[in-house]
Amino acid sequence: MIAYLVCALVWGTTWFAIRVCIGPGGYPTMPAAAIRFGIAALILIPMAWRARPWPVGRAWLWLILAGILDAVGYALVYLGEERVPGGLAAVLFGTQPLILALLLTATRMERIGWAEVVGAIVSLVGVGIIYVDRHQTSASEGVGVMLVLGSVVASTIYSMIMKRHGDDVHAFASTAVFITVTAICLGAVCLVTGDTAIPWPPPTGPTLALLYLAVIGSVLAFVTYFWLLSATNLMTTSTLSFVLPLVALLVDALFEHATFDGRAYAGIAVTLSGLIVSLAWKRMRATEPVVEAEPEAT
Repeated sequence: MIAYLVCALVWGTTWFAIRVCIGPGGYPTMPAAAIRFGIAALILIPMAWRARPWPVGRAWLWLILAGILDAVGYALVYLGEERVPGGLAAVLFGTQPLILALLLTATRMERIGWAEVVGAIVSLVGVGIIYVDRHQTSASEGVGVMLVLGSVVASTIYSMIMKRHGDDVHAFASTAVFITVTAICLGAVCLVTGDTAIPWPPPTGPTLALLYLAVIGSVLAFVTYFWLLSATNLMTTSTLSFVLPLVALLVDALFEHATFDGRAYAGIAVTLSGLIVSLAWKRMRATEPVVEAEPEAT
């Protein structure tokens, strides 16, 4: 429960932090993402050095693939946030449980209950109620929506990879490999495109946001998330995508003086009811008594 709340509170605030980091007077988009994960990698590698067990054999390849997908996902979400508000981006991530349910059904990796799907749909409707009409539609925003949805697909796939191939690896070790690969990929993109301009001297607000994203939003959140993945199932962790917009809304209210109206409160109620359905169904399944078959007479 604590790990779930940590991920929700941290990642729910990163939408605002990204906007501050790459906003006016801040860092260029791709270098900001590369520096964020580079700092996180430098912190994690010494911490993970003595962690055991480390990945062995093909587990390395899967973790590297997950890191590449994370780089793709974050490149898309950073580029998407140039075009759409952070709140809308958080709402689009609410589609993750439905995408995950389709992929899990296709791969038969986990058994999906009908209540989990219904709960996901209800929560997605609630998030939509909160944010409907909070933005202006434009061609640029349409591109941003597609970029963020691409990020949702990438993050869903890497979560499945980490669940299947990272369970036997220490959370610090798996996160260090994952984050380092992400940093290398994003850094390579900056070098290839020539997008290496860094503001100097470092602007105070964007730099503080960058450090928050690196230390709290990457090191703390990903270590916690990968531990959570090993402790529960994918559908449960995917419900985080419904909590994040609620946290993002609260952050907007605190720092951008956004106000709540009746529709916002109704959307929050609907979203939470969907979460209750999904999580309560999982708890009921976990506590169902196992009926053992009686031995056949011989």
